[in-house]
Amino acid sequence: MSTELRIIPITGIGEIAPGTDLGTLIYEAIQHQGLALEQGDILVITQKIVSKAEGKTVDLKDVEPSPFAQMIADNANKDARHVEVVLRESKRIVRMDHGVLISETHHGFICANAGVDESNVNGAEQLTLLPVDSDHSAREIRTRLQQLTGQETLNIALIISDTWGRPWRNGQINMAIGLAGMEALADYRGQNDPYGYELHASIIAVADELSSAAELVMGKIDRVPVALIRGYAFTPGNGDIHTLARDSSTDMFR
Repeated sequence: MSTELRIIPITGIGEIAPGTDLGTLIYEAIQHQGLALEQGDILVITQKIVSKAEGKTVDLKDVEPSPFAQMIADNANKDARHVEVVLRESKRIVRMDHGVLISETHHGFICANAGVDESNVNGAEQLTLLPVDSDHSAREIRTRLQQLTGQETLNIALIISDTWGRPWRNGQINMAIGLAGMEALADYRGQNDPYGYELHASIIAVADELSSAAELVMGKIDRVPVALIRGYAFTPGNGDIHTLARDSSTDMFR
């Protein structure tokens, strides 16, 4: 049980070019703030800079929309090229209504526009796509950070986050789409509460909660794509993002 959390915005990251070594860039930014990575630290990194570093961007001028994309765009008053990219990134369309396209990505995420984003890129002519394997990306950055500290067994965790809407509530929050070095869930089933009641369904999505907490110091327009969380006693492990995705057999809303 954590008694106190500290969430530190990591500044000075700057614009990200394809091929950028994010581990080194983040490590140097942490040092520049007079900080050092410690045992139990958690780094939350926005998907946008990971996608940029991995070259997961698309120039709209290079996109030829299909007739289906053009039809959707005409009905929703959207750019047909943008719709075409969303369709390419989608495994299936879950729902289309009121100009909103909800899809299942090839990763198995259910989200708006298959995670395709046009904000904070290069005007309206470039889009970012989700990383091919966000867990792999998180592991690579975490390993690089451990190497740079000279402590390759340093117990740190790394989360890649993205902003998602929620089907039952207004407003968006940050959620985890990739992680390394920690378990994504805290399972309280089988434990007793203070009144002696045995918990049967309490599984907490701690990776999502940490992502949302980090957003409070990152903001959407402040150009702070990394946050350091200190003080949360996470469970070390090989958790992956798929443990957070509800299986279709128990999903009552698909």
